[in-house]
Amino acid sequence: MKNKFIKSTIILLFGGLVTKVLGMIIKIVSTRLLGSEGIGTYMLIMPSFSLLLSISQFSFPTTISKLVSENKRNNKNLLISIIPISLLINFILMFIIFFTSDYISIDLLHNENTRLGLKYLGFALPFISISSIIRGYFFGKERVFVHVFANIFEDIVRLISIIIGIPITIKYGIQYAILYMILSNIISELSSIFIFSIFLPKKIEIKDLSINKTYVKDVFSLSFPTTLGRLIGNIGYFFEPIIITNILGNITNEYGILNGYVIPILFLPSFFTTAISQALIPVVSNSYVNKKYKYMISKLNLAIFLSLSIGIFCSLLFFFFPDVLLNLLYKNALGTNYLKFMSIFFILYYIEMPVNSALHAMGFVRETLKCTIYSIILKTLCLIVFCNLYGFIGIIYSIIINIVFQTFYNIKVLKTKVIHLRAFLHLT
Repeated sequence: MKNKFIKSTIILLFGGLVTKVLGMIIKIVSTRLLGSEGIGTYMLIMPSFSLLLSISQFSFPTTISKLVSENKRNNKNLLISIIPISLLINFILMFIIFFTSDYISIDLLHNENTRLGLKYLGFALPFISISSIIRGYFFGKERVFVHVFANIFEDIVRLISIIIGIPITIKYGIQYAILYMILSNIISELSSIFIFSIFLPKKIEIKDLSINKTYVKDVFSLSFPTTLGRLIGNIGYFFEPIIITNILGNITNEYGILNGYVIPILFLPSFFTTAISQALIPVVSNSYVNKKYKYMISKLNLAIFLSLSIGIFCSLLFFFFPDVLLNLLYKNALGTNYLKFMSIFFILYYIEMPVNSALHAMGFVRETLKCTIYSIILKTLCLIVFCNLYGFIGIIYSIIINIVFQTFYNIKVLKTKVIHLRAFLHLT
C-alpha cells in the first residue's frame, strides 16, 4: 500500500505534466484563434457551464471513487446503478438551459455573442458526466494509468478538433466559434469513454445490471452535501460576471486577459497538486475506514509538504519573470502586473487542494460545505464592494481574499480532526 501511493503519485505527476502541457497548448491555441474578445466572451459563458456541470455530475465521480476504494460493494453494480440516474439529471438540465439561454445572455450577461453557446452547451453535459463517473471508478481501483492515458488521448483529440474547427467556424462569427469550442467537448469526452471501455471489466453478470437501491442511497448520502457545496460555489461563480458587467459595464477584454492569460498560468502548478490530491483520496479513504490513522497522517503530511514546495517554487517564478512567461506563451505581456501580484497569494491555493481532498476522503463533507458557503458569501460581498471602490482590480482582490479564507478555514478543520486522531492513537 505504501509503494502504491508513491507509484500512483508518480504516474499522476507524469500524466499531469503531459495533460497540463497539452491543456496550456489548447488554451494558447484557442486564445490566439479567438482573440481577447472571443476568449473573454467564452469566459463569460464558463460560470454557467461550471454551474450546470456541478449539478449534472452531482459529485458522483468523487463519491464513487471513495466507495470503490473501500472494497465493500459490487463495484460493477455500483457503477451501473448510478449511470441511468446521471443521464436523467443531465437531460433535465439540457431542457432547462435551452429555454433560459436567451434570458441569461441578453438580460443578465448583456452579450448577444454568448447566446448560441449557452443554448446548446447542455448537449455536452451527458458525455462529460459519464466519462467522469467511469474515471471515478478507476480512481477508486487505484488504476491511475488508465486515467492518465485517457486524459492524454482526450486532450490530443480536443487540440486537433480545435485547430481544425475554430478557423472554420469563426468565419461565420465569434458566437459560432464559441459554440464549437463548447461542443468539441463531446468529441473529446467520447474519446476518453472509448479508452475507458477498453479497460472496464468484460465479465458482467445479470445481477450487475440491476439498479441497487442501497448503493444509490450510499452514493447520494455522500454526494448530496458535496454537490450542495459545489453548487453554492458555482452559483457564486455564475453570478460573478453578472455582478461585474452590471457594475463595471463592458469589460470583456480585461476579463479575457485575466481569465485567458493570467489565471491559466497561475493554475499551471495545480497539475502537481491535483495529482498528489487524486492519489491521496483512495489512500486516506481506505486508511480512515480501516483505522490506519498513523499511516494516513504520514501520507497527508507528505502530500501537503510536496504541494507547498511546488507552490513556493512556481510562485517565485511567476513573481520574478511574469513578462517572460506571458511573452513565451501568448507572444504579449498583457496581464503582467496581475500575474506578479496574484502569484504571492496563490501559494495557499496549491496546498488547499490536498487539504480539501483529505477532508472529503474522510467524509467530512459538512465542514467543507460550510467553508464553501462562507467563502462564496465573502467573495460576492467583496466583488460588490471592491468593484465599486477600485474598478476592475476589485475582482483580483476578491479572488485573493477567497483563496486566503478557504485555505486557512480548511487547514483549521483538518488540524482539529488530526489532533483527535492522534489522541486516539495515543490511547490505543
